[in-house]
Amino acid sequence: MELRAATEQDFEAIVGLVPTREELFFVYPKGEHPFSVEQVRALARSREALTVALEDAVVIGFANLYDVQPGCSAFIGNVVVARAWRGQGVGRRLVRHMVALARDEYGAREVRISVFNTNTPALLLYADAGFRPYALERRTDPAAARVGLIHMKLALPGR
Repeated sequence: MELRAATEQDFEAIVGLVPTREELFFVYPKGEHPFSVEQVRALARSREALTVALEDAVVIGFANLYDVQPGCSAFIGNVVVARAWRGQGVGRRLVRHMVALARDEYGAREVRISVFNTNTPALLLYADAGFRPYALERRTDPAAARVGLIHMKLALPGR
């Protein structure tokens, strides 16, 4: 598996990683279904370090950084792995890579990530990566059900 910076040529494949309204809510709650290349372009304008995971030159994962405060903190956002590749370590490598980018490129001492309580695989992945909850935000999902957005953080050792 290869991890590299996303390019405009990857945007259509990134859209294909998020086929359903529920997945879009988990990956990009502010997004509109169906997910589109224009929404990925908007992310590219407002976020940092857009990254894709590839297997045999096929995009199988995506993530980025946002709310980057150099020397302080960064959030990992829009983490998604193609359905066929879930449970095979792609998300773990992608999250680990994003943590390293936040630390090495932006000097972050803390990395944060948010996950809905109903997204158990992601919640367990982030906990296994060392992220710990620090806040809970009440939200409503696309079916109007109440859900909790769990904010998690990972302190990074000093350089």
